[in-house]
Amino acid sequence: MKLWYKSPAKDWMDGLPIGNGRLAAMVMGTYKRERIALNHEWLWRGCNRNRDTEVRNHLLPEVRRLLLKGDYVEGGKAANEAFGGPGGMSGQPNRVDPYQPAGDLYLEFSHGFVYDYTRTLDMETSGVTVSYAVGSKHTRTYIAHLVEDVILVRIEQGGAPFDCVAWLDRNHSPDCALTFDTSTDVITMDGSISGGIDFRVQSAAWHKGGEAKVIDGRKLLLHAITEVVFAIDIGVSARDIKAADECNARKLKSPIDWDNLYNSHVKEHGKHFGSMSLDLQLDEPAMPTDERIRRLRAGKPDPHLALLYFNFGRYLLCASSALATLPASLQGKWNEDLFPPWESDYHHDINLQMNYWIAEPAGMQRYTEALLQHIERFVPHARKAAKDLYGCRGVWYPIQTDAWGRSTPESYGWAVWIGAAPWLAQHMWWHYEYAPDLEYLRNRAYPFFKEVAAFYEDYLIEDENGILQIVPSQSPENRFAGGGDLPVSIGVSSTMDVIFARESLRYAIQSAGLLGVDDEKRRQWQGMIDHLPQLKIGRHGQLQEWNEDFEEVEPAHRHVSHLIGLFPGDMLSPDKTPDLWRAGTVSLERRLAAGGAHTGWSRAWTACLFARLGRSHEAWDHLNHLITDFATDTLLDLHPPRIFQIEGNLGGSAAVLEMLLQSEGGELRLLPALPAVWPNGRVTGLRARGGFTIGMEWTEGTLVSATIKGMISGSCVIANAPARCQITDSAGLPITAKRNGPRLSFGVTPGTLYQLKTP
Repeated sequence: MKLWYKSPAKDWMDGLPIGNGRLAAMVMGTYKRERIALNHEWLWRGCNRNRDTEVRNHLLPEVRRLLLKGDYVEGGKAANEAFGGPGGMSGQPNRVDPYQPAGDLYLEFSHGFVYDYTRTLDMETSGVTVSYAVGSKHTRTYIAHLVEDVILVRIEQGGAPFDCVAWLDRNHSPDCALTFDTSTDVITMDGSISGGIDFRVQSAAWHKGGEAKVIDGRKLLLHAITEVVFAIDIGVSARDIKAADECNARKLKSPIDWDNLYNSHVKEHGKHFGSMSLDLQLDEPAMPTDERIRRLRAGKPDPHLALLYFNFGRYLLCASSALATLPASLQGKWNEDLFPPWESDYHHDINLQMNYWIAEPAGMQRYTEALLQHIERFVPHARKAAKDLYGCRGVWYPIQTDAWGRSTPESYGWAVWIGAAPWLAQHMWWHYEYAPDLEYLRNRAYPFFKEVAAFYEDYLIEDENGILQIVPSQSPENRFAGGGDLPVSIGVSSTMDVIFARESLRYAIQSAGLLGVDDEKRRQWQGMIDHLPQLKIGRHGQLQEWNEDFEEVEPAHRHVSHLIGLFPGDMLSPDKTPDLWRAGTVSLERRLAAGGAHTGWSRAWTACLFARLGRSHEAWDHLNHLITDFATDTLLDLHPPRIFQIEGNLGGSAAVLEMLLQSEGGELRLLPALPAVWPNGRVTGLRARGGFTIGMEWTEGTLVSATIKGMISGSCVIANAPARCQITDSAGLPITAKRNGPRLSFGVTPGTLYQLKTP
């Protein structure tokens, strides 16, 4: 549960992250001058928060005419001219507002010789500690408080007096005016982005002993003190509140009782992080984390390091989502750059979704709320965008966006795609599947499913064979031969788009059935599903990515969009669609043979796919390569060349969950892809579709026992039950179960704990 080091961070990328969802910080842990890099989830530039769509729907018929006759070069050009927007290959800047750093709190100490240095991130307490000796022991503790909603830094030196100089600053930006104000107990920095939003960074300081005075105009000198606590808050004028008012709303009272304050944070964090646990009964090497990574890269096995990586992913989701009203972006809530890669934005074609693959199964379902709010925030403008761009009812979501809920295409060459809304609908459906709640379904999920279905009702067009085609269509972000020189090929009914149409219409049908509404709509939607194109198998035995068996321009492409029905979806199965299941396997193997999975998030997705296929060896191998090839010394995931992208961390954690438990198609699969290097272990608090909470224990790679608790009445089906096992209820009484080969089913009463045991 700990990342630890014997030296400070060399740069921001090797810092240790803390956060509570609203606020975030990266801790460097340097000794003479410490830098704490600060972020606020709503601090996006704000210059384009009212951007809008233009009416372009009159151009759709010509785009379709070209694509349907097979002129993909001209059709792709016409599609991008019509619906691509600025940015990308257009030669114009896009209008996505970049996520911004709030600035830095600097702490300077008059240390002499420093020794016995340790820097630690403790995931069980959600805090960073930096300690070293300077004669006496100097200790700094950093937490993003989950109750008080501020970042706290406490410094003490074993009772010995010390000096500390503190100040706020931010990288210079010509269009951001900064003003500073410093008193003996509060440091303030106000920022105003020209044409954008205002923000305030404020740090109160409480100290014991010594004295405080202002030096150099805006620095706070704390002289001969024995302890100091900095309480950092940030305000942003993003949501009808002034930046100063957001800070003033949560001022702590002085003096601070550190022990009680710290303990209240740890207790609250336990409610967030402690809902599941995984114990693999492995010895943890007694060496710093960076040294363990170097040894693993050198070929020395460390099966415990993947467990640390898994827990770090859970920690990052907690730290970026706990008190959040925005979901985690490409970098979660951590960014130091004024112009970050891809604006540190929300990408709706894998990256945002991957961030939340672990939320439901890992018992972190409360974090889905920020994602749900993000989806709902877009609906009003997404309706306008659907009408303006494509002449359709319902909603259209962009492939690339920011916090403001504006559905505008902003990436010429990439943006012509209608699959973002149905992919987000998948997460709304999962939220119901994992915790069946009809009120949630009625009031939040089903209304969104109807919006997505309404778009398809208008967007799908019937060809001469009576098949409903999706035109224009793409397979993010890939190209086929003959598609022109644009970075993404535009065609007809890509496999991913067909799967999304089928699945999102199925969500609407099943929801309407559960709610007992819209019988006529249900029949209409089923008819649409029945007339969608069938998935195809190509000449290599692979699952085709497009409607034709095209050659790929990039056989090693990072996206495997056509395998969405394998994972994270469940449309493909070895029992119901065995031919397509095998074809999906061939597609994955061909992609890897060509050199695919060459980014962190892509490697994480690959590990998840192999876990879903039940191929534990390959899943484990790719999980290890995710660490050795795509991680910093502090395990932050990397996109080449060295760009932090959080979804690789969270996707890697999802792969571990898939190894332990799968729950697609109304069935549970216990330990479906358990790695051989994890022969013994136990897990508690896993969640499964159908409203189940699962615990398991295994020895020598074999399931010994499992506990199962359901939220609703019904049946539990275990698809790979041990050949010999017994089910008992909470009282220890045997439960009658039906056996059909490896499948075992039994009735479930809500709240009853059932136990499966093997002889």
